[in-house]
Amino acid sequence: MELRHLRYFVAVAEHLNFSRAARHLHLAQQSLSQQIGALERSLGVRLFDRDTRGTRLTDAGQLFLPEARAVLAQADHAVAVAQRAGRGEIGRLDLVFLASTANYMLPPVVRALRERFPGLELTTHNAQIDELVAGLRDGRFDAAFTRPPLVADLATRTLATEPVCAVLPVGHPLATRVELHLADLADEDWVLTPRETWPPWHEKYDRDFTAAGFTPRVVQRASGVSNLLGLVAAGVGITRLAASASSIRRTGVVFVPLANDRAETVLAWLPGRARPVQRNLLAIADDLAATANLTRSG
Repeated sequence: MELRHLRYFVAVAEHLNFSRAARHLHLAQQSLSQQIGALERSLGVRLFDRDTRGTRLTDAGQLFLPEARAVLAQADHAVAVAQRAGRGEIGRLDLVFLASTANYMLPPVVRALRERFPGLELTTHNAQIDELVAGLRDGRFDAAFTRPPLVADLATRTLATEPVCAVLPVGHPLATRVELHLADLADEDWVLTPRETWPPWHEKYDRDFTAAGFTPRVVQRASGVSNLLGLVAAGVGITRLAASASSIRRTGVVFVPLANDRAETVLAWLPGRARPVQRNLLAIADDLAATANLTRSG
């Protein structure tokens, strides 16, 4: 027995007329009769009584009809599920946000995904850069919202750029400046993240400080933007962060833009593992980047 046999049976049962059912199915009446006969033989029961008064369902046919309809409905549902999954409308999507970007990037991204694809099972994670990259590589995460530089085996799409700022304690002599150059901060005490946190970032920092003509005097290292901001507010030293970090702490610190210094937020993923849901995510992220200031959208 095949699904087509069930469809033929239901059509005849609904029309109670082989000629009309055949037209509905775009089959020859003789072929339809043969298919129903084959179904009855495979089941070992008669499904229809046919005589001069017309076509009627037997007792077995009457009981078989709702079961056949249920099977066909489930088959149609299975087809629809497969097609929706192929279009990336349903399924599972594991997103990870760099801890320093989650505050402003997570809300608009998650909101747009839920509005456009309500059937998607969406999970979000907050992570530091080393865990984020490891999770992309081993498949724990499908895509990440993070900052470059990353590693060569990850694909990226830039979503937003913003100023990089010197972060100074309130009352610092340079806190009233409209703009600073990195070289203006050569004599300051600095608080930075540990070098082992993410070597590619620190290699870039080294190049930037060298181009500015000095090596920073690092008095303390701390993981996480919140910790760095707390140390700056306490007067331990100054640091350098993207302007959007100002949303994390608004008291005790002052953000002064650094001339010709910009930070990017990127969507990152592992090439070769892209699924339809990831392609939809990329399209949504591109739309958001084109229509909103993502560094302030949260």
